Amino acid sequence: MAGDMTETGSLYSPFMGLIYIFNLIVGTGALTMPKAFGAAGWLISLVLIILLGFFSYMTTTFVVETMSVANARLRWKTREKQNEVHKATFEEKLHAAFANNHKKDDAHSEDVIEDEEENQAEEERKALLAPNPINDPKRRRVDLYDITERVEMGQMASMFFNKVGWYLFYLCIVIYLYGDLAIYAAAVPKSLRDITCPVNITCTKPPKQINLTNSSPCWGTAVNRQNAYRVYLAGFSLLLGPFVFFNVQKTKYLQLLTSLMRWIAFTIMIILAMTRITHGKGEGHPVMEHITSVPNLFGVCVYSFMCQHSLPSLVTPIKNKRHLSLLVFFDFFVILLFYLVLSFTGIFCFKNKDIKDIYTLNFMDKCDPITSAKEIGYFLGLFPVFTLSTNFPIIAITLRNNLKTLFHREGYTYPWVIDRIFFPLLTILPPIAVAFGTDDLEFLVGVTGSYAGAGIQYLVPAFLVYSARKEQRILFGPGSINKHTSPFRHSFWVYFVLLWGTLAIIFVTVNHILTKS
Repeated sequence: MAGDMTETGSLYSPFMGLIYIFNLIVGTGALTMPKAFGAAGWLISLVLIILLGFFSYMTTTFVVETMSVANARLRWKTREKQNEVHKATFEEKLHAAFANNHKKDDAHSEDVIEDEEENQAEEERKALLAPNPINDPKRRRVDLYDITERVEMGQMASMFFNKVGWYLFYLCIVIYLYGDLAIYAAAVPKSLRDITCPVNITCTKPPKQINLTNSSPCWGTAVNRQNAYRVYLAGFSLLLGPFVFFNVQKTKYLQLLTSLMRWIAFTIMIILAMTRITHGKGEGHPVMEHITSVPNLFGVCVYSFMCQHSLPSLVTPIKNKRHLSLLVFFDFFVILLFYLVLSFTGIFCFKNKDIKDIYTLNFMDKCDPITSAKEIGYFLGLFPVFTLSTNFPIIAITLRNNLKTLFHREGYTYPWVIDRIFFPLLTILPPIAVAFGTDDLEFLVGVTGSYAGAGIQYLVPAFLVYSARKEQRILFGPGSINKHTSPFRHSFWVYFVLLWGTLAIIFVTVNHILTKS
């Protein structure tokens, strides 16, 4: 299932865990947010992103709580199996003792039985006196709910959902991951095309608006922009596609390097935009609200706070989880402030119609350059290439493992061709085909994020924590204390999230229909 392509690995510090979560959350959505903010209006964008960030944090704590209950359930089942083994061993010894009655006298046989009973009684006494977290109330709070075993969301779904819920979960996560791969596959070639395709611009005052289409020339008249995009997409597929046939895991140093590059790039964009605004050259005059643009804004914001599906792989290796909820809140708060600063400086710096769907391309304007340093413009233009290319193989392998789990049957082993060839191709070909068909990132983010993303981020965690709490009361009693319980422990919050997720999906659907009509 998802995430099984990597081992749990060595433990790392809470700070390193925050970096992992930051890198996972801050990705494609951050580059598409300024355009969505400008289209929807600054006020409605501000309110919506705060709400979505709040609900996303809430469901993140729901997933962490479910992970802790799943770990406790595994420990309980392990203890039950151990007791069954001890019981079976004792019964086998008794049976052997009775069988020896045919060879030995009755007195000796009774001595053997008494010895076995004494041994069993001694084993049971030691087990009761042993520091078993289930039997010791003082250690129960420390050990029973410790998150030491990585339990992926698919495994949690199989623990706490029925068969229908399990299939719906996998359908939702597979659609989401396919959409994610399609966005990555389109964003990288589009960035390369826009950087390398020369545009002959005659700068005038006022500047002449040039409408670049897919049929516009790129490398001479023989290759247009659409063909150049497809050439880069083919190269991207051939270079990174083969990784889906193998197992790849991110390293600590790769995470640190990626995080450093992201902070440098986003800091440069914020400083350049703020400098232009403070010098009175800001051209943006965003409206307060534009309700018809909310669907794509919702989809973009869903992607901008998505981390629930990978939390087991990120949270489990953290050494000290004592203040886990507080650490996650700090991460979310920093990311929210960062998103607001990046997007608001963008919509007040550039005209709404001039904001690119990949925001970094706005810093490569030849007629009205925001900086005279061309190197900075090229670095920002290539930023999506480095960042998204790094994550593409990991997302692809996650999807491949989810597909294997979805179609797996108990006791069945996939043939080599199905396991090693069919599933990797099933993973990589559909998103590449979608990327060949369209390079409209805002459409891809809006559609997949609005539906599958909403399900993964809101509905699934709410149903999981509801079922996990019910299971916890049955197994361990109502007085059992879970140190990883969500701050939103009241059942009201679960119903509130379910209501919010349902209303959000309905609202987005209605707006999609109205927009098309």
